[in-house]
Amino acid sequence: MSTQAFAPPKTKSQALRSYDVADFPALTGLEEEWRFTPLKRFRGLTTGEPGATASIAHEYGQLPAGVTVSALDKADPRVGSVLTPFDRISALAHGRAEQAVLISVAPDAVVAEPALLRVVGGGAAGIAYGHTFVDVGRFAEATLVLEQVGSTTLADNVEVTVADGAKLTLVTVADWADDAVQAQHLKVRLGRDARITHVQVTLGGDLVRQFTSVEYTGRGGEAELYGLYFADAGQHQEHRQLVDHTVPDCRSYVGYRGALQGDEAHTVWVGDVLIRAEATGTETYEINRNLVLSDGARADSVPNLEIETGEVVSAGHASATGRFDDEQLFYLMARGIPEREARKLVVRGFFAELINKIPVEALRDRLGDAIEQRLQKATL
Repeated sequence: MSTQAFAPPKTKSQALRSYDVADFPALTGLEEEWRFTPLKRFRGLTTGEPGATASIAHEYGQLPAGVTVSALDKADPRVGSVLTPFDRISALAHGRAEQAVLISVAPDAVVAEPALLRVVGGGAAGIAYGHTFVDVGRFAEATLVLEQVGSTTLADNVEVTVADGAKLTLVTVADWADDAVQAQHLKVRLGRDARITHVQVTLGGDLVRQFTSVEYTGRGGEAELYGLYFADAGQHQEHRQLVDHTVPDCRSYVGYRGALQGDEAHTVWVGDVLIRAEATGTETYEINRNLVLSDGARADSVPNLEIETGEVVSAGHASATGRFDDEQLFYLMARGIPEREARKLVVRGFFAELINKIPVEALRDRLGDAIEQRLQKATL
């Protein structure tokens, strides 16, 4: 079913949305939404030409009480009820994923322990398509970790619905093998007084492009979106957000931080926040900070804020890209810390705030170790 408007879209909220791949023209790389993305490295994800089909596996251990994982038939009306694709790859993933994985949190459940689900790639040959649906019931509280590992060429959609009064902490970790390619669209729908804290971590992969969007359906909704990424030589990591404020008295905060090192390491962050005319009382802020550790690395950062009403509590955005803070280095070196170690401490401090947002100690420690390993390779 196509939802294409006859008039050209004036804003991102009016962009084409459709489940039909045929509604989306072939990509050329000249489109504004794709101008930063090296399309030739997508291995056929943009064309959807027939070819070998790869698989992904889902692994999980004993789940905490109140959380269940099951298969969801593609004919189930919940599939596609939150996320209507608005790019070609997302539409391909919607049509070609054989089934969805349903992660449910029971209404009123207060889940004491984090639930962990691993998505494991089965190899870079062929294209894999995935679909995940996360359903958090009314007044429930839970922490969910979605970890993505292995080698793959993957297009996947993730739908998240957080019902009235519910709270979800969602941690997504893209720790793919070096040859992995992924294009993902994650859509969140918040009910009245619902809250989501999403921490997005991207470390692995050859090319990873992740799009996160948020929709409000009732007053009092809150979305906090945090991101941590570290690109090494040759890696392309791209993160985009669209926070669509359509309801009064809701709040959003977007805070992403990235580090880059090595030749042709490239990161892209594009943050779009739309406050519609009816969304009075909105409070929003977005910020992106990038730390360039070596020559030959490039960070693109584009914050966008579109406001259609003057009746907001606050709205702002910021972006900064640079090298080390000389004052911090001087402070540490003046206390006898060698320059190389001082620079590593600055990088660790740069990421510490976001790592501490993850409410799973073992995962925090593992991510800290992964960053440390990358810093060992750096020519700081």
